[in-house]
Order: sequence, then structure tokens, then C-alpha cells
Amino acid sequence: MLDLNINKVLFLDVETVPAQPEYSRLDERMKKLWDRKAGHIRQKEEQSPEDLYPRAGIYAEFGKIIVISVGFHNGNEFRVKSFYGEDEKLLLEDFAAMLNRHYDEPDDLLCAHNGKEFDFPYISRRMLINGIEIPEILRIAGRKPWEVRHLDTMELWKFGDYKSYTSLELLTAVFNIPTPKDDIDGSMVGSIFWQEGNLERIRNYCQKDVVAVAQLLRRYMNMPLLREDQIVVAA
Repeated sequence: MLDLNINKVLFLDVETVPAQPEYSRLDERMKKLWDRKAGHIRQKEEQSPEDLYPRAGIYAEFGKIIVISVGFHNGNEFRVKSFYGEDEKLLLEDFAAMLNRHYDEPDDLLCAHNGKEFDFPYISRRMLINGIEIPEILRIAGRKPWEVRHLDTMELWKFGDYKSYTSLELLTAVFNIPTPKDDIDGSMVGSIFWQEGNLERIRNYCQKDVVAVAQLLRRYMNMPLLREDQIVVAA
């Protein structure tokens, strides 16, 4: 059983998209750099940089954040809210202000699924790109491993095994947690944002992931799952 105070944990998930709606909208400098990146990630010879551009959102240099959803335990409730919008700098500033205001104690923790490989570094990189000072809880430079205040539900599941990736969807199924993938999945976010303009749908999906991560950590700690009536979503 994990030895931690779950009331000191902020759960989070991010949704990202390519920086431009389509490859043709890139300026020449970024187009050349994406062409180079595409050459490294393509799996089939016939795949062009334009074909691969929908994947640009997973790279902080070529994408941007449109939603950060967070959740925390507050007594018997689990409260969820989101920072979202087309203005990435504004949502990151608001998110950073919240971290600086409420998560500045040594025992405060951030938790995400695959957060150490994706969410935490992506947020930090985009903050730097947008000229935002990285909050203390996100900083890892010069720190010893036990000083880093990050939890990763995928890493915890590995128990030291570094050979495999285990999705949140699979773990929620294994632990009989309601699936967060009942409407869309991550591969659809870019098109829903750029083609449909449906940011609310993406926000709702992101919030479900945050709840799923919290439920997963509760199962790791042999705690009962949150009931639906305990989950409070901010308007």
C-alpha cells in the first residue's frame, strides 16, 4: 500500500493539439523542422510530413496545450476543474498561479498517468516557450529523485519494470473503474479542436481522465472508488 496523504495530491491531465490546423499553415522554418522530425518518426516510406502532421501535438516544440484539467480530494468530495481555451499563454498563466497559490508545501504532489514522460515535461516546456516562470512543484533540475514531487500511476504500476507501456484505459478495465474513453480518445482531439471547434467536448473528456487517474491511485492504495455523487465538477 502506498504511504501518502491523498488529500495532498493534485491530479491532472492535459490535452494537446498541433500548433497549426494543417501542415500548409506552418511557416517555412517550422515546416523544414517538421519535415526533419517526420523523417525520424515515420513508419512507412510513403508517409509524408503532411500525412504525419496530425501527430505534431504530442511534441511540445510543434504543439500547444488547449486543456489542463485538475482534480483534488476535499473531504468526502472530489473536485474537478479545467483551465482551457484557445489562448495557451492565458490558460498556462492561470494554471501556474493556482499551483503557486495552493501547492507550495513540501508534501504537495502532482499525479498523472504517464505524467513523468508527457504531462509534466510538456507543461514545463510550453511554460518556457510562453515566457512563464515554472512553479516550484514542477521544477526538477538539480533535485534528487526523492525531492521530485511527482507521482505517475503508470510508473507505479511498473514496479521497476521499464519494458512496457500500460494505458490508462487498460488499467481502468483491470481495476473495474468506469472507462473515461466513452466518447472520444486522444487521437481525435486535434480534429475535434481544429475542424469542429468543440473545445467543451475535449474539456469533458480530459476531466474524465483526471477522475480515472484519481480512481486508479485509490485502488493502488486499497481505498474504495469515488461514487458519482462525490465528484463535483466546477462550472
